[in-house]
Amino acid sequence: MIHVTIKDVAKRLNVSVSTVSRAFNDKYDIKKDTKELILKTAKEMGYHPNPIAKKLSQNKSFNIGVVIPEFMNSYYSEIVIVLQEFFISKGYQVLLMQSDENEEQELKNVKTLINNMVDGLIIAPTVGYRNRPYFIEKYNEGYPIVFLNRIDETLPASKVIFNNVKWSFFATEHLIRQKYKKIYHLSGYNNLCVSSERIEGYKKAMNKHKFPKENYKIIETGLLAEEGMEVIEDLIFHHDIPDAFFCVNDMVALGAMKKLKDNGFKIPDDVALVGFTETRIAKLVTPELSSVRQPTHDMAKKAGEILLNRINNPDSETETIVFNGEFNIRKSSVRDFSIPPI
Repeated sequence: MIHVTIKDVAKRLNVSVSTVSRAFNDKYDIKKDTKELILKTAKEMGYHPNPIAKKLSQNKSFNIGVVIPEFMNSYYSEIVIVLQEFFISKGYQVLLMQSDENEEQELKNVKTLINNMVDGLIIAPTVGYRNRPYFIEKYNEGYPIVFLNRIDETLPASKVIFNNVKWSFFATEHLIRQKYKKIYHLSGYNNLCVSSERIEGYKKAMNKHKFPKENYKIIETGLLAEEGMEVIEDLIFHHDIPDAFFCVNDMVALGAMKKLKDNGFKIPDDVALVGFTETRIAKLVTPELSSVRQPTHDMAKKAGEILLNRINNPDSETETIVFNGEFNIRKSSVRDFSIPPI
């Protein structure tokens, strides 16, 4: 099989190699008719661009690095799907790595991707923030990085985040409006910014409604269903089950729901539950789980757009995009459906 080169196409049309190159790279300084003729002739001749040569000529790898903390939560699976679709449509490949909530592994992943010359990084950080100084250093050196979700607004870099305070407030206020008198918050890890933000929203609702301090409690739980089950087991042992739980995420809420049901509690008659970061399972359990839905698709796509802009325009300004969500009220938290939603 004969390998057709750019020189062969140029010779067939009696034009320069640089003219053919401009046509392939969609440059502005070439006539439309000329470009169309070159592309048509190249296709007829069976020419296929050399991807390695293209990368070398443009000083790009056309690879994007994505680092996420884990795959157990469907939130991150959806993020990855959207990022892959977006970057593939722009001519890039996605190299995906998982940190497994381990800061050392996260740093190794990032350094591996940078050493393999990815054109930019999208990072959803691990629980701890020990690697933050390194990330800031690379960003300040001009390396294109966008942070997604688990990062606070003070980070001096481009980021796409969710308004956790606002929607935690709404979720907690819903339970108060449903006249639950004792409401506990099963929080995430204390060193995670989204945990503190959701705690802040919970406290704001309690303060607004002058909820008695002895009737609400914040319990550091974690992010996994098993951790939710462990906390509920301990509360049952100490005879300290409240009327309702606002949980840091759906996985904790679902773990709590299972342990409560296993011990004879009826949801929501005995205990109400509200989750966060709505998973697909929320509508598959009985009763269906009330939860705050984050616009996962839009957040991931925006992160991709910001990164691509940074790659193509290194001097572009830092952006912080804060997304809002939707609180989906279902049977797990409702005593009285006549009370209008917030």
